Amino acid sequence: MRTSTKIQLTLLDNLVWVLLAIFFVFNVIVTPSFFTPKNMVNILFQSSLLGMLVLAQGIVLMVGELDLSLDATLAFAPCTTILLANAMGGMNPWLCLLLTLALGALIGLFSGTIVSKLKANSFLLTMSMQIIMRGMVLFLVPFSLTGLDEVYSFLGRGRIGSIPFAVFVFIIVFLVFEWIFRKTIFGRKFKLTGGNRQASFIAGINTDRVVIRAFVLAGILAAVAGLIAAGRQNSISNTTGNNLVTFSIAGAILGGCSFSGGVGKPIGMLGGALFLGMVDNSLTLLNVDVNLVAATKGALIFLAIILDRVRVRYSAQLMYKENLRKLEQNKDGTGAADAFVKR
Repeated sequence: MRTSTKIQLTLLDNLVWVLLAIFFVFNVIVTPSFFTPKNMVNILFQSSLLGMLVLAQGIVLMVGELDLSLDATLAFAPCTTILLANAMGGMNPWLCLLLTLALGALIGLFSGTIVSKLKANSFLLTMSMQIIMRGMVLFLVPFSLTGLDEVYSFLGRGRIGSIPFAVFVFIIVFLVFEWIFRKTIFGRKFKLTGGNRQASFIAGINTDRVVIRAFVLAGILAAVAGLIAAGRQNSISNTTGNNLVTFSIAGAILGGCSFSGGVGKPIGMLGGALFLGMVDNSLTLLNVDVNLVAATKGALIFLAIILDRVRVRYSAQLMYKENLRKLEQNKDGTGAADAFVKR
């Protein structure tokens, strides 16, 4: 493959980092108080919650499915755990943490099993799960649950020096998943399943199990996001995480995932989460009207959809031209060899 083609394909695969760099330079020039150590940490902190959902959605998109219940899981898992602890007259906060993650995993296990075993449409199934869990949260928490234990709220409120603990968790989680999907057989099965489920099954991959694992991991990550949200507010309300699922899809698509499945990598999803966090931070610093903020975020979702199509089509064109070039080279080489044999 020619070097120029490799460079173009690399840029397409990492388009979000190009956009992030351009937007970063733009903000350094235009936005007051943007390029300061405090604000850089603030962007990372703001991105940590949505970043967990972007990674969760990206993993599900890798296997060719979609999970619309992530923001509901974010609220439902910590809400249910805290209510259970209160009903029991108190519970070890570390056990509360584990139960929150376990509940997120169980929600993902349920959705993944229905999708894989019954071949249910993941869009419709998870949309119904979202409505059910949001309704349950509204019923269970008419008012906010406050006064959380320090251990339970540490993920969202704790600091190591001047840096929020959530920032460290955010970066470490993405690095761990990048290693898993890049270096392990376990991780590679996700892309193979999403790229061609039937061929993967014939090749010996238990594709149903891979789909279930994707939803379980997504549920756990959504529960982690719930812990971050609960810690930030030092409370849990029935509106926690509202409407974040659309931005999780936008961040994953911006980060290189596709609705058709089979592509994506955590480092790209990290770029997508940071891009969305930087946009939100920039609009806040510029004191943009709240209605325009909503419109801008909607435009980002539109941008993610367009970029997905452009990336797929342009990558296909590049590969088509490269294959044509190779065929022509082989044809020329064969003709020269035949002429030599005749002589």
